Amino acid sequence: MLLVSRTAEAELERFEHSTRNGGDGSVSFIVVGDWGRRGAFNQSLVAFQMGRIGETIDIDFVVSTGDNFYDNGLTGENDTAFEDSFTNVYTARSLQKQWYSVLGNHDYRGDAEAQVSPFLRKIDTRWLCLRSFIVNAEIVELFFVDTTPFVDMYFINTENHTYDWRVVTPRKVYTENLLKDIETAVKESTAIWKIVVGHHAIRSIGHHGDTEELVQRLLPILQANGVDFYMNGHDHCLEHISDTKSPIQFLTSGAGSKAWRGDVKGLNRGGLKFFYDGQGFMSVQLTQTESAIVFYDVSGNVLHRWDVSKQLHPAI
Repeated sequence: MLLVSRTAEAELERFEHSTRNGGDGSVSFIVVGDWGRRGAFNQSLVAFQMGRIGETIDIDFVVSTGDNFYDNGLTGENDTAFEDSFTNVYTARSLQKQWYSVLGNHDYRGDAEAQVSPFLRKIDTRWLCLRSFIVNAEIVELFFVDTTPFVDMYFINTENHTYDWRVVTPRKVYTENLLKDIETAVKESTAIWKIVVGHHAIRSIGHHGDTEELVQRLLPILQANGVDFYMNGHDHCLEHISDTKSPIQFLTSGAGSKAWRGDVKGLNRGGLKFFYDGQGFMSVQLTQTESAIVFYDVSGNVLHRWDVSKQLHPAI
């Protein structure tokens, strides 16, 4: 059951997610991004394998890293793309869990308010998409960040696309307040694992590369406050890059449908652990002391695995 509350310190909506794993504190979930194409471009095949892996590892929920509906988001609350690209595609039994989603830049090209509307939850109760929010799942807290308003190009180059900035403007105030809220939340978090989720990459060797606005403004907050993983989409690939200045691992899962072979900026990057220019998704399994990150291709084959142990400090 989801319990919603507001904190006095921040405007971030907070959700408590109770896991089903017998109280042992373990949490499992799948991460997928850049998917909403009415099943086309292998979206349905990726969804099938997500369902298979989801059942194998007994997932608690699904995380979507944005660009949920192509090419231009939803036209409104009654847009059939919602059911055609979400409800009717992710039909596996294991995927009938809560979905936590952020907005991507393509989502902002449509009616962004429609995607975050409670009305969509009446159509499909799995759907929960907000601009920025926190999910507390026992041993892990996930901090979902609305990254699109940080990116200068969407405000400078508007010749080809329009964006739904109704809640975002004035932009400077919006992004500054969001950064303050996120900094407060991650600093005060007592979770064993801290994960930040956004649409845009902080580090990537894919088509879009690093998002410099996030490197300058968000990354220092994550480095200073013990964040373990930053997970994103945007680049239509799968990749894993280690931070060179902190333990943070940058994990891109933006291969839920359309992808481009060879769309890479260079494989000689420091900290690069894995890159795959095809379709697929990622799974995450956490216990109090261990984490396992696994990347899968469109056929469900394991492409890369990353295991991390965490030493717990005894309570004083």
